[in-house]
Amino acid sequence: MGVEERRQQLISVALELFSHRSPEDVSIDEIAAAAGISRPLVYHYFPGKQSLYEAALRRAADELAARFVEPREGPLGVRLLRVMGRFFDFVDEHGPGFSALMRGGPAVGSSTTNAMIDEVRQAAYEQILAHLGITAPPARLAMVVRSWVSLAESTALIWLDGREIPRAELELQLVHDFAALAAVSAAYDAEMAGILLDILALEPADGLFGDLIVRLAALATASGTVPGQRPPSP
Repeated sequence: MGVEERRQQLISVALELFSHRSPEDVSIDEIAAAAGISRPLVYHYFPGKQSLYEAALRRAADELAARFVEPREGPLGVRLLRVMGRFFDFVDEHGPGFSALMRGGPAVGSSTTNAMIDEVRQAAYEQILAHLGITAPPARLAMVVRSWVSLAESTALIWLDGREIPRAELELQLVHDFAALAAVSAAYDAEMAGILLDILALEPADGLFGDLIVRLAALATASGTVPGQRPPSP
C-alpha cells in the first residue's frame, strides 16, 4: 500500500476497534494484528496510540457531523426525524467510540479532541439553522438550537448505558423536544413566537408537531387542566 492508503487503513481498523470497545482497552498490538502488519510498522505511520486515536476520532467526528445534513424538503418535523434516525444509527454502530468522542475518552484535556467535539456541535447547530432558513438567529433561537443539540447528545449517551427505551420512541421524542423548547421560548418572546408560527404554518395538521399538540391536549384533558386556568385544587 501507499503511505496514505496505509494510513487510512489503520484509521479504519482503529475506528472499528474503538467503536466496539473502550479505547483504553485497545492496544497498538491489536490494531497492528487487525491491519495485518507489525507493531513497528504502525509507529511508522503514527507516532503513537494517541495520534492514531485522534485520527480515528477525526473521521468519526466528520461522519457524525454529516449525519445532520438533510435536504430542505418537506415539513421540518419529518426532516428532524430523519436526522435523528441517522444520528442514532451512528450511536448504535459506534457506541464506545461515540462515548469516547463526546466524553473525551483517554484524550481528556486534549485540545485537539475538544476542538473536534466542538466542530460536531457547531455543524449540527448550523444545519438546524439551515433547516429553519435563518442565517442570523436571535439569541433565544440560538439558545434553543444549541440546547437541543446538547439534549440529543446527552440522551444518546444515557441511552447507550442500558438501551432501556426503544430507539424509535427516543428519536420521535427528540423531535417533539425541539418543538417544546421552541414553544416555551416563544411564550416569553414575540420574535420567537413569530419563528414558531412560521414553522407550524408549514407543518401538516397530522404531522409530527401536530401529533405533539394532540398528545399535550389529551394530557391536559386527563388532568382537568384548561389552558389559561389554574388546575383544580386536590
